[in-house]
Amino acid sequence: MRILAVDDDPIILELLGELIGSIGEHTLQTAESGAEALELIGDGDEFDCFLLDIQMPRMDGIELCREIRSRDEYRKSPILMITAMSEKRYIDAAFGAGATDYLNKPFEMNEVRARLGLVAGLVNERRRVTSKLFATERARDLTEEHAGAPLHEPFDIRDVDGVIEFQALENYVTQLSRKDLFGSSVFGFSIREIEELYENLSVFDFQCMIVDVSEALSDCMKPHQFLISYVGNGTFVCVTEGGWSPDLKKFLDYVHRTIREMELHLSNGEPLNVRVAPGKVIRLTWHAGERAISALAEAHETAEQAAREAVQRKPTGVWYLDRSA
Repeated sequence: MRILAVDDDPIILELLGELIGSIGEHTLQTAESGAEALELIGDGDEFDCFLLDIQMPRMDGIELCREIRSRDEYRKSPILMITAMSEKRYIDAAFGAGATDYLNKPFEMNEVRARLGLVAGLVNERRRVTSKLFATERARDLTEEHAGAPLHEPFDIRDVDGVIEFQALENYVTQLSRKDLFGSSVFGFSIREIEELYENLSVFDFQCMIVDVSEALSDCMKPHQFLISYVGNGTFVCVTEGGWSPDLKKFLDYVHRTIREMELHLSNGEPLNVRVAPGKVIRLTWHAGERAISALAEAHETAEQAAREAVQRKPTGVWYLDRSA
């Protein structure tokens, strides 16, 4: 991989150079400020991965992360923040800005090697998918089909407060300390009759619907501390902190009211009334490390099960005009 590391401390950059150099396989370029990093990017240098110090003068790592994410070519590139465990509020902000993961100071060789190994695997997989897509485009004219976007696969949602990629959410909950886990909860919401919506809506309308539901969930969770990820199949997984977790019945009513007030429409002008189903609320108190991933999976599964059960209880399954999913 070609890695760009940005830190205002030249000693940290030198240390990263030694660590990454000892691993081999990767090429490191460094910058001592956000402005210098953006200049390198603007000059046409291409990077596979970024390591950004959170606390830097003038442009901090969070602002730089957001700026990098705003560029189409780096929309999905791995961004690892460099920080200390005591800076949790900065970590939260970094994930909200689009960070993929983070590295703790002081660095440990095994941790750096493991994180970069995971990132390299992610980069290689995305290269494989991109190559396959280009091959498909050369083989046939692309039409607006769902064949290239399976229902179960998530897609990137941008510019919605608190919404991040699922891999980043997994990294986040895995790294939370036991103290931070004590007031945290996870739960999911799944769109009802998602298969029918997927089959009947255009790609554009389907993705707009997913983004609209993510906006509704985000708006309903403010002013609480939260992160949301779209995991595919019409399902969202949410993490809340600070001791707050929703009363699901009241919160579901709030979400549905918010969606109604958004007055969703298809691109042909027909109104779209979307309904969701909530899964189980799971406290993360005793789910440190990898067990937190299991809690995310349970939240995901119970939300989809609730959506299926809601459809089974409904006598008819229709989804537009005066009919609700």
